[in-house]
Amino acid sequence: MINEIAEKIAALRKQKDFTLKELSEKSGLSISFLSQLENGSSSMAITSLKKIADALEVPINYFFSTMEDHNFHVSKDEQKTFRIEGSGAEYIRLSGAFPDRSIEAMVVTLLPEQDLGKKFAHNGEEFVYVLEGLLVVDLDGKQYIVKAGESMHYPSTMPHYWFNPLKESTRLLSIITPALF
Repeated sequence: MINEIAEKIAALRKQKDFTLKELSEKSGLSISFLSQLENGSSSMAITSLKKIADALEVPINYFFSTMEDHNFHVSKDEQKTFRIEGSGAEYIRLSGAFPDRSIEAMVVTLLPEQDLGKKFAHNGEEFVYVLEGLLVVDLDGKQYIVKAGESMHYPSTMPHYWFNPLKESTRLLSIITPALF
């Protein structure tokens, strides 16, 4: 999947007639990182992809295989697991696909003793419901322990990150705004 994303980034950058230097200036990411990414020799976090999408003036879902327009029903066969390098998680996208949708629903599996990247903040809201395991949510420096059957809902403008302290995977339902993919 990362190679497909890298190819789309390179193609769109060239289509918009941006040099690597221009994309670097617009995204805040280094030229060497962008070059390695386009050549498939580097992985990237979702936050880096968001910066690239903003710099290229496309929604982040541009870089992912999308379901057909106006797909309100997502069958089990369409629910494919994917990973984003460096995130310590596996994702299954549950949301339908139609223009101007505002939420993203996913099942997220955090691997044993893994976190979901670095603390960051962004526009929108997040709702998390733990299906199996346990999740530590660090929200603006305060840690919350969310057990199976419990939930958390917060403005994602507050700096936050997730951590699975267990020696087994944690599965959760995540619903966020705005839609990512």
